[in-house]
Amino acid sequence: SSLNAVAAVTRSACYYVIRCLAGPDVPTNEGCYRPVGFTLPERSVVAAGPPRAVSAGNVEASQRITDVALGALASALPDRIPAASQGTMNNVTIGGYDRARGRPYAYYETIAGGAGAGPRRDGRPAVHTHMTNTMNTPIEALPLAYPFTVERYEVRAGSGGDGLHRGGDGLVREYAFQDRATVTLVTERRGFAPWGLAGGGDGEPGRNVLVRADGTTEELAARAQVEVEAGDRVRVETPGGGGWGSAAARGVSPR
Repeated sequence: SSLNAVAAVTRSACYYVIRCLAGPDVPTNEGCYRPVGFTLPERSVVAAGPPRAVSAGNVEASQRITDVALGALASALPDRIPAASQGTMNNVTIGGYDRARGRPYAYYETIAGGAGAGPRRDGRPAVHTHMTNTMNTPIEALPLAYPFTVERYEVRAGSGGDGLHRGGDGLVREYAFQDRATVTLVTERRGFAPWGLAGGGDGEPGRNVLVRADGTTEELAARAQVEVEAGDRVRVETPGGGGWGSAAARGVSPR
């Protein structure tokens, strides 16, 4: 698959983790990163080279590398490491020919999800975390330029993991199509849940669902490409973040 990271992506994800833990009094410069060394197996998912496919390395593998690096430090820094966040960028690409406007089109976006809870706070809902760098796309702008709309855009209530501090909830974003199109999904955390820490519960894994115009539904894989027709919908449910600490210590019933 294309879920291979070049060495630069792996290093960047790890440098990000170090930067998060170094504290605001440490400048972001070579001195911050000089103590960090890397041993990366050649021709592997963390140091892929030609001719291997790497298109999803920057957007998906980087998120999982961040999870691994944070998880590895949890025992050493239990009062500073959060539970896993959604762990994916939920990449959505839509393309086709817009007959109303007489032109081909291609559209790409990523979708936010739940942030992991930490030792002193709940995780934030519906946010981009870690290696993402994209902003929310206003749904009102889409039908002005493309032959599809977003029919649902809401917080995925209850998808964050329970705990003393609860994980942030993910999102639901559902696309409705007015014409034939090709939809490509490159996502993660559909089979493996974002983990909780210190007794906290896991966040809910994400889901990708195709809803045909006649109402029939089909669960889509984490990485899928489907042809849709007018009246069809694709729903992306993004993962919630993991919880931190035992829910019993919160003093309220788990949700």
